[in-house]
Amino acid sequence: MEPETLFRALGDSTRLRCLMLLLQDDELCVCELTEALDLSQPKISRHLAHLRESGITAVRRDGTWVFYRVNERLPDWARLVLQRTRQGCAQEERFRADRARLERMTSRPSDKASI
Repeated sequence: MEPETLFRALGDSTRLRCLMLLLQDDELCVCELTEALDLSQPKISRHLAHLRESGITAVRRDGTWVFYRVNERLPDWARLVLQRTRQGCAQEERFRADRARLERMTSRPSDKASI
């Protein structure tokens, strides 16, 4: 992965917010990210497709659900950048608000998928 690819992804607010949530949870589905970010499903899907095509995220299908996670095959330097970014964003209000909306979501598909 080229550094430009990762930094281009982090430079977009929607992709950054998705990644910060994915770093806190093992994986999330589109509906969870839509709820957490309070954005439309097509917008979230478009940004997740960009992250997937860039190799930053990976996908797992479980029946009708599609779950996204940070790609385990990211180079060490990229993982370190993401972890440091997560630490830096942790106290920012918009990221805390995203997290709070996700935690308030009832009947989350990721809870059912892990059973």
